[in-house]
Amino acid sequence: MSLLFGLLGRLPLRLNHAIGFCMGWLAWWFSARHRRITRENIDRYVQFSGCDDAGRLLHAAIGEQGKGMSELAVAWTLPLERIYALVKECHGWEAVEAAKRGDKAIIFVTPHLGCYDIAGRYLESRLPITALYRPPKLKSLEPIMQRGRKRGGADTASADAAGVRALLKTLKSGGNIVILPDQVPAPGQGGDGVWADFFGEPAYTMTLLPRLAHSADAAVMYFFAERLVGGDGYRVHILPMTAPFDNEKDRAALQTNAMVEKLIAMAPAQYLWGYNRYKQPAGAPPRPS
Repeated sequence: MSLLFGLLGRLPLRLNHAIGFCMGWLAWWFSARHRRITRENIDRYVQFSGCDDAGRLLHAAIGEQGKGMSELAVAWTLPLERIYALVKECHGWEAVEAAKRGDKAIIFVTPHLGCYDIAGRYLESRLPITALYRPPKLKSLEPIMQRGRKRGGADTASADAAGVRALLKTLKSGGNIVILPDQVPAPGQGGDGVWADFFGEPAYTMTLLPRLAHSADAAVMYFFAERLVGGDGYRVHILPMTAPFDNEKDRAALQTNAMVEKLIAMAPAQYLWGYNRYKQPAGAPPRPS
């Protein structure tokens, strides 16, 4: 597996993405469940946003989801200097500089949009970060992922009680963390969540993000790395929250989802529409009607 990832990661990005495009279509044709979830999620987005070309969005999203798989090899195995050079632009870094001038800890929030691992590598090139992660279902990938993400001064924290304590400690010392806001919490594993609208329908949404922000009085920055056309690299976008999280967790969850929706609208084809965002996790309260 390490050899395969190493070979895939060292291909020119254009060729890596071409392979990923094919992987996306293979996943589409060989998994009825993947097709169903992708279609349902895009239908929700289309109805919510008023998108006038659902067919074109679906077609583009199938290939982009495959690119999201193949480019993990780039993010985890390519030498850091070459990864950093793939980021051609960054919009919004001035907000990070302003927060640091005010001695603020920062929570960087990236959904399953574009290449979130490349976005993380870009952050680590400019300041130290600790990223919350959930182990991949394919266990053989975890050591590759960990080696790739811990380069360049970055660190990781597992999505459990010990990992959350590590994140809070980092924030209270003025450090910076990265968290994905659109992973469905697992109550059976200690994850806390509430039902909050996401593109007009209830989705079980984490409460950890606003809790961490309140506990450390941290600045919150949403960000992602947008894939450029033709494998030309990436454009990083950073959007600070315009208002602090509400103290009431249901309203705070709505704020979280609203910011994720705002980012997705910037590059809708690059969202991971095949992720089962609307599932009913074991141990969660019933989904509201």
